[in-house]
Amino acid sequence: MLDAHVSGPRVGRPLADDGHDVLAVDQDRTLEGKDDEDLLRQAADERRILVTFDAGDFAALAREWAAAGRSHAGLALIVGVDTSELGSILRLLRGGLAERPQQEDWVDLALFLSRR
Repeated sequence: MLDAHVSGPRVGRPLADDGHDVLAVDQDRTLEGKDDEDLLRQAADERRILVTFDAGDFAALAREWAAAGRSHAGLALIVGVDTSELGSILRLLRGGLAERPQQEDWVDLALFLSRR
């Protein structure tokens, strides 16, 4: 699941072409206006990794969920990359997915993806 600032057409489509099942917030009206926790809950219910630039808020939310014994399907937190750097975003996501190709590799993982 791509959060609102991760372009569905420009990031989601290439990932879908790679064989990933992609749901983009910016392309689904039913997701518009949902808060972070609702998005994470839906992603968890659908066993989707949530990809976001909102690393601070989602990292805090992941800690809260862990403390409460709640599980999620994974978070890919993009940091240090501008939303307009589509090539870098795709390289980071493809690299993270290649390193952890199985869905179960992502359960309860909050992975920070950056150029560093």
